[in-house]
Amino acid sequence: MNTLTLKVPASLEKDRQNTVRFIAAKLYESDKLTLGQAAQMAGMKKWDFAEILVDYGIHYLEPALREDLEIVERGRK
Repeated sequence: MNTLTLKVPASLEKDRQNTVRFIAAKLYESDKLTLGQAAQMAGMKKWDFAEILVDYGIHYLEPALREDLEIVERGRK
């Protein structure tokens, strides 16, 4: 992974770990990172990161369920 430097308000630096996790979660949500990449960015194990996604309003299973439903729908046609 590469290092990217962001200028953030001082209030975000005080809770750096949560800020990085939030950014990683949102990048995962927008399909910019895989679950593994987002977990690595947050400095967490993959499944531990999956568990905290709900704290950021993201449901880990939702994308997988949508994909499964699309497959089922294609099979019906």
